[in-house]
Amino acid sequence: MVKFFFKLIALLLLILVIVAGYLAYVLLTPVGSNEPNFVQLHPGSSTRRIAKDLQAAGVIRNWRAFWLLHYWRSDPLKAGEYLFDHPANALEVFDRLARGDIYVREVTVPEGYNMWDIATAIEAAGLGKKEDFLKAAQNGRALIADIDPQARSLEGYLFPDTYRFTRTQSVQDMVLAMVHRFRQEAQALGLSSDYHRIVTMASIVEKETPAPEERPLVASVYYNRLSRGIMFGADPTVIYGSLLAGRYRGTIYQSDLQSNSPYNTYKYAGLPPGPIASPGRAALQAALHPAETEYLYFVSDNNGHSRFARTAQEHDRNVAQYRHAVANSQPNH
Repeated sequence: MVKFFFKLIALLLLILVIVAGYLAYVLLTPVGSNEPNFVQLHPGSSTRRIAKDLQAAGVIRNWRAFWLLHYWRSDPLKAGEYLFDHPANALEVFDRLARGDIYVREVTVPEGYNMWDIATAIEAAGLGKKEDFLKAAQNGRALIADIDPQARSLEGYLFPDTYRFTRTQSVQDMVLAMVHRFRQEAQALGLSSDYHRIVTMASIVEKETPAPEERPLVASVYYNRLSRGIMFGADPTVIYGSLLAGRYRGTIYQSDLQSNSPYNTYKYAGLPPGPIASPGRAALQAALHPAETEYLYFVSDNNGHSRFARTAQEHDRNVAQYRHAVANSQPNH
């Protein structure tokens, strides 16, 4: 009986050694490659589901061993998207999930982007569908109702910046972050009232000139026109109206200039119904504090800057110089 007992003990010890050896192998031996491997672990997933997803993705060797490791360690595992780009053992993988070392995707919103441009950037970053972001931007007026009750959408209030989002965040979260950045910048600039007018003007200024130092001058032109009841005649507003109508074809046609869109500033005087893009800090500053000038006109000099004029005759000369510069810049045929 004693001999049988010792044999049983020996057998159990052998089994334990084998099991321990196997667990050490599956938990401590690195798995994976140096190729990028993105794994999405969904919120609400059980530890069993997470372990199976990791094994299916080739990140761990055995989901059951990983499951046992979780019960031994008892640390909560955080859902999200993870990037595995080098071989790692199961303990390292577990530690990353316990820390929440979630992969963050960057998306840059340049100054002058409209909501269609931003939606495209969000989709290109793999953060969501363009249509979903557009819907959130078009229907998110409640986020700015306290500062711009006239707003038709969040256009103009999605502040240009570089954002870091995870794929567990919704498009509503992203929209909220961009509006929050706008509020921060507006407060820093001292913008406390008349948001609709200022942001609309700033968005036009943003689209009309790439030169920051000229933005106060461009703003002065439009404010001068506004005070005298002169139509803006701004191409970017016409383009925006065509975008809203779903018929923009990459350039402005005569039909666009004759359209009844309220954004057609060749046909209707005053500011359009709302912003046409996301203005940056310099454009907002220019709309808040325009230069004091008598300018009523400006035109490109074909070299990244503008020529400003007080009279139609002076403007006609500047336009002629612009056309001459364009003609001379064309390659010879």
